[in-house]
Amino acid sequence: AQLDADLGLSKEQPEAFAGTPGVGGEQPCSSSISRGVVRERLPLGVAVPSACRPPTADLPLLPPPLLGRAQLDADLGLSKEQLERLTERVVFYTTSGTRSIQRLFLVDDLVESIKFAFLFYILTYVGAVFNGMTLLILGVISAFTFPLLYRQHQAQIDQYVGLVRNQLSNLRAKMLAKLPTAKAKAE
Repeated sequence: AQLDADLGLSKEQPEAFAGTPGVGGEQPCSSSISRGVVRERLPLGVAVPSACRPPTADLPLLPPPLLGRAQLDADLGLSKEQLERLTERVVFYTTSGTRSIQRLFLVDDLVESIKFAFLFYILTYVGAVFNGMTLLILGVISAFTFPLLYRQHQAQIDQYVGLVRNQLSNLRAKMLAKLPTAKAKAE
């Protein structure tokens, strides 16, 4: 109490911290991520002590059984052909991705580079509103929800997607008609 008084701290909670978890003796609220991490640590909490238990006099000195022994003993190696195909695929995707990024950053195509810059501009605002974990969770939820919604409402969705495509193609045709470079390419 004397230390709190010396530091200028009072027992009363300032209004700025009112309702803040973990301030004023409240328990911090746990997020679903922290609960998931705790849940994933439970198997280790069981496996590690069972592997490290001291031998007792009445039990024979056998090595402790390891959980997941079948997974450790399984042969997960790749054959030479599989390894070559995987290596070729990795090299192909790496080089094509590098070429695409080089083309976008070095403005090989002006329109594509502007689209890329606009995407980064939009992503700065998305990043300001959401953090990475929130976007990941929304992506997982969307990956399982949207196909189901599409299956249930396929006729209505296809109708509206067709209308949007028609509007976009009309808008693109109008924009290309006004650009002098598009007229020269058409001729």
